[in-house]
Amino acid sequence: MANPDSYFNRSEVSNSDLTELKNYLYPRMQFGDKEKAFKFGTLVDALITENERVRYDKRMVDDTTYSREDFELGLEMRRALRKEAEKDQFLAMVLEKSDTQRFMVNKNQVFHYGNFTYHLDTRCKWDWWLPDFGFGGDLKTTFAESQRQFDEAIDFFDWDRSRAWYMDIAGSQQDFIYAISKKNCKIFKHFITGRDHPSYKNGREKYEELAFKWWTLFS
Repeated sequence: MANPDSYFNRSEVSNSDLTELKNYLYPRMQFGDKEKAFKFGTLVDALITENERVRYDKRMVDDTTYSREDFELGLEMRRALRKEAEKDQFLAMVLEKSDTQRFMVNKNQVFHYGNFTYHLDTRCKWDWWLPDFGFGGDLKTTFAESQRQFDEAIDFFDWDRSRAWYMDIAGSQQDFIYAISKKNCKIFKHFITGRDHPSYKNGREKYEELAFKWWTLFS
């Protein structure tokens, strides 16, 4: 069955659009197989947040079939996250009470570039959104094998930009990332505790530059 979600066909600007623009404007060497990584990330997302999309008998998500090795690794990573939740009360609450894959749209969102003000229609899609608390977070797969490597990956892959983008669309005051290592199934965590947090400030600075370039080129 095909995924009926039409999120990616929407016209509002997403963080993924900003990533594509950055890759076009500032190309850099790609590490690894980007398409394969995205495909595997989709598998882990589905196993954890959209189980109804998974055909376990055929090792499929929607119309995509996975190798036995990748499917079993995805299951092992899900088990690792659930095991972590046995000792992490916040993660346990996230897994139990979050709205998963919830998308939000912010029409005519206000942006500033220096003293210049402009507007864009924006969108985002949360892996986890906690409606009772008014904030959410992201699930990542990573090749990092330590918390230090994961912290470095946040800046390298602009995950701080995505978290600031999501926070400002939702108007939320905090955010979080849980990541599962593809190498050793360790769980890594990153919490943005407010808008004075370095990850929010760095991420916002990154997206403001790209959003203005997007507005200049396409609006």
